Amino acid sequence: MTDPHGFLRTPRSPVPARPADRRIGDWLEVHAGQALLPLVSAQANRCMDCGVPFCHGGCPLGNLIPEWNAYAAHGDWRAASDRLHATNNFPEFTGRLCPAPCEDACVLAINSDPVTIKNVEQTIADQAWEHGYTAPVPPARPTGRTVAVIGSGPAGLAAAQQLTRAGHTVVVHERDDRIGGLLRYGIPAFKMAKAHLDRRIAQMLDEGTEFRTEADVGGRIDAADLRRRHDAVVVAVGAGERRELPVPGRGLHGIHQAMEYLTGANRVQEGDLAAAPISAEGRHVVIVGGGDTGSDCLGTALRQGARSVVQLDINPEPGPDRSDTEPWPVYPKVYRISHAHEEARDRDGGDPRVFAHATLHFDGDAAGRVRALRLTAVEPVTRRPLPGTERVVEAGLVLLALGFSGPERSAALEDQLGLTRDARGGYARTPGFAALPPPAPDGGVPGPGSGRAPADGVFVAGDAGRGQSLVVWAIAEGRSAAAAVDRYLTGSTALPDPVRAHDRPLTA
Repeated sequence: MTDPHGFLRTPRSPVPARPADRRIGDWLEVHAGQALLPLVSAQANRCMDCGVPFCHGGCPLGNLIPEWNAYAAHGDWRAASDRLHATNNFPEFTGRLCPAPCEDACVLAINSDPVTIKNVEQTIADQAWEHGYTAPVPPARPTGRTVAVIGSGPAGLAAAQQLTRAGHTVVVHERDDRIGGLLRYGIPAFKMAKAHLDRRIAQMLDEGTEFRTEADVGGRIDAADLRRRHDAVVVAVGAGERRELPVPGRGLHGIHQAMEYLTGANRVQEGDLAAAPISAEGRHVVIVGGGDTGSDCLGTALRQGARSVVQLDINPEPGPDRSDTEPWPVYPKVYRISHAHEEARDRDGGDPRVFAHATLHFDGDAAGRVRALRLTAVEPVTRRPLPGTERVVEAGLVLLALGFSGPERSAALEDQLGLTRDARGGYARTPGFAALPPPAPDGGVPGPGSGRAPADGVFVAGDAGRGQSLVVWAIAEGRSAAAAVDRYLTGSTALPDPVRAHDRPLTA
């Protein structure tokens, strides 16, 4: 076990990032080469091995955090890896990308600094790869059942790996030219190097999972035919329907959706392009949206050499402490600084964010290019504009990072698989992840001539059903969907079901 007095003897000390002025000049991970094993072991030793470990509940995957903390504290990285991989298919992803709600649920967080759980997780995962603790796990015997997975983001990959290991023949269909979904083209390389994704895909190939790229299901590939050729289908297409900003001047040149911008920058790093099709170099950049995607745009713009960057957030600036409405162990809305914000502050001398402001309209020049953004302060609750607070911000590039409202609209995919939308815009499903079949005009089951097939054998996982969420939730949903599919195909399952263990609602 860990030192029962470790949290009293050792203060919290996260793994330091590389200096901001150095990392802003490259695309390497912010923590590249910074995994200090003695530091991480000492931090793991702060874990109290609580009788009721609330970090379990704070983690959507139900990670066995005190257990692998104890192994990490003693430097037993193999055992730590075994316990970590027991609940998480891709800890090298979550150790880099998850906002760590587990840390806010740590018992120490009641009145002190929590354990650096995220740093420990990433270090365990990296040690596992470095020392060969992540050998492929092919199934003991095939079941003879086949499953098609549509989408290769974290939910699709997690479902595919679990189902392959259960003995089913799994084919993952990805419409892009590479596997990974937003992990590939949405997450900048300085947050997660793509080598981590590539070696996990190689592991899955060795286990027997098949991948098909440029496979546009619902487009070039008929989804109904795919369903007929497989015993089950998992729809894990994510929530790619981007929210818009319908204000005057939106049609001006130089205003782009964040994902257009990030995808181009990532393709440069993949070697596909010599230069980014949308570049912030030498421009005044305004990012509309205060979430993680906006932060990713900020870090990218700084590395491209933006002249200035402003990030607008319609929400009021959070305070430094929990509010009374968000008691421990709830993940609270408090003032947080991402690595990109730290870089902007180091370069420009202040936080680039402007809180509690909204866009009124864009101004353009004679050539039809955006030149400025007019904004106003808003009332915190109603978000109504406050008179007399209007001002102008110079802008040569505007990036819209307003989040996503559900899966991209695809009438063909929905019609061919019999998918319906819920009130939030996601694909409707039962608590068991099965897609809800569409209603027939007469209240019965739609017939073959109705144009919409029953959704039997179709399952929805990740953001496609849950809505825009965290990478850790996507993996949890992929694992739970795999358990549901295995149960559907065989009548029972030994696969873990983390979402059901949380007993949280899945439908609107």
